[in-house]
Amino acid sequence: MENNDILIRLRYALDIKNTDMVEIFKLGGVEVTKEEVLKILTKSNDDVDYEEDNEEDVIKCNNKMFESFLNGLITFKRGEQEPKPGQPDRPQFSKESVNNILLKKLKIALTLTSEDMIDIFDSAGITITKGELSALLRKVGHKNYKECGDKYARNFLKGLAIQYRG
Repeated sequence: MENNDILIRLRYALDIKNTDMVEIFKLGGVEVTKEEVLKILTKSNDDVDYEEDNEEDVIKCNNKMFESFLNGLITFKRGEQEPKPGQPDRPQFSKESVNNILLKKLKIALTLTSEDMIDIFDSAGITITKGELSALLRKVGHKNYKECGDKYARNFLKGLAIQYRG
C-alpha cells in the first residue's frame, strides 16, 4: 500500500476533516495547504496514459512526510508533550516498515491497549495473537521483530473504520 492510500483510509476511519489534516501535518512539522492536502488525498492512477495529465493533481506522500503526519496525529489527539531531559525536540525518523510505524503511532495516538488492537483486527475478520501483535510493535533488530505486511495494515484500518464509524 502506498502512503497516500494509507492516509486516505486513515482519514476516513477516524473521520478527520481537511482543516484538521492541515493542522495535523503542521503539528508534525510539515506545512501544507488545504489544496495540497486534497492533492495528497487523491487516489493516483497507475495507468501510464493518465500519469502525464494527472501529475499535478496528486502529491506523493513520502515516508518522512507520512511519519510526520503520524507524529502530528499523536500531538493532535494527546496534546503537546514536554521533551524529557536529553530527549530530542522531534522524534527521529524510523528506518522500519511504514506499516509497523503506522501500528505503533496509532496505538499511541488513540491510546490503544494490545487488547484494543486485537479487537480492532478481530472486527475486520483477522485473528491475531498477543505474541504476533507484540512482534509487529517491536523495534527493528529485536530478535522477535516481524515486518507488518499490507494485509495487516489494511485490515487494521478497516477495523478502525468499523469501530470508530460503525
